[in-house]
Amino acid sequence: MSDGDYDYLIKFLALGDSGVGKTSFLYQYTDKKFNSKFITTVGIDFREKRVVYKSNGPEGAAGRGQRIHVQLWDTAGQERFRSLTTAFFRDAMGFLLLFDLTNEQSFLNVRNWMSQLQMHAYCENPDVVLCGNKCDLQEQRAVREDEARELAEKYGYVIPYFETSAANGQFVSQAVDVLLDLIMKRMERCVDKSWIPDGTVRSNGHSGHTDITEPKTQEKGKCAC
Repeated sequence: MSDGDYDYLIKFLALGDSGVGKTSFLYQYTDKKFNSKFITTVGIDFREKRVVYKSNGPEGAAGRGQRIHVQLWDTAGQERFRSLTTAFFRDAMGFLLLFDLTNEQSFLNVRNWMSQLQMHAYCENPDVVLCGNKCDLQEQRAVREDEARELAEKYGYVIPYFETSAANGQFVSQAVDVLLDLIMKRMERCVDKSWIPDGTVRSNGHSGHTDITEPKTQEKGKCAC
């Protein structure tokens, strides 16, 4: 696909404590590579990828492929960047919430990140996928799978949970694919698109793509879905 040749621009935000592997996770997703020498993210960074999304139509029939330009925003986990990070919450359509399976405190802090999301995201039940990262380090594991799944089921709606590895790519693509599927299905349900962060879907007459950008103020909790 050329630069302007897509149907939707979808923005995801990666959240979690510093050191849980957000940057490596996104780099593995977009480039299928692992770099163990990544330095700590300062403020905000982002990566991009083009994908084709095919929804299931009536009676399981495959629908027309939608060309998606995915922007994956990488946030700093340190407390001193928190105000900058939360400023991007309303502009995101979905969230990848990561913790480190070898660091119990990063798992305990998932609750704090969820509280931040419920306060600052486009509605009180945004689409989230929870990822226990570094599952390749089994000998250092500090968080059990059943603990993580129990937490993912505590928020009044089911949050998909994956145990991922940015090092070997295990379940990285699957986690992002599930989040994209949640977003696209929400868009299909919400005909008026009032849940979308900026409240509008603008078609570009030259490229034929749809931009979803620049959030506007909306009444908290009025998510159409």
